[in-house]
Amino acid sequence: MRTARDIMTSPVITLKPTMEIVTAAKILMDNHINGAPVVDDDGTIVGVLTRDDLITQQRKIPLPSYFVVLDALIPLHSVGQVEKEMEKIAATTVEHAMTRTPVIVTPDTAIEDIASLMLDKKIHTIPVQQYDGEIVGVIGKEDLLKTLFQAAR
Repeated sequence: MRTARDIMTSPVITLKPTMEIVTAAKILMDNHINGAPVVDDDGTIVGVLTRDDLITQQRKIPLPSYFVVLDALIPLHSVGQVEKEMEKIAATTVEHAMTRTPVIVTPDTAIEDIASLMLDKKIHTIPVQQYDGEIVGVIGKEDLLKTLFQAAR
C-alpha cells in the first residue's frame, strides 16, 4: 500500500501569517506550487494558503441574498459566511487570506484516503505532519497524478 510518505514533496515551503499577500503569491508562483502550509513562530500549522485563496481576492464583493416571508428578511447565507468572504477579498496578509483549520495527514496515510479527502473536501494542498508535529511534506493534486503515470509504467 502506497502512503503519503511515498508521494509527498519535501522539503516543505512554508509561509508566515504576517507575510504580505504579494510576497506569498510570489513564493507560490516562483516555486510552481499550488499552496503552502502557514506556520506560526513555533512551527505549528495554523492554515494553508493556496492559489484559490489568492484568486478569491479578485472576486466581486458578495452581496447576501434575502427572501421575504411575512415582511421579514431571511438571509440565504449566514452573515459569518459573508464576513469570511469579505475578509479574504480585503486581505493584505496571509493570515486573512489563508484557509484556517486545514486538513493534515500523517506520512502513513494511504494514497486512497488522501484522494478521497481532496475530492470530498474540495482541497488541493495537504500538509504531511509527523505525530510529533514536525511538517515533513506536502501533497498536491500533481503528486497524486504522478502516481497514475508511475503505475502505468
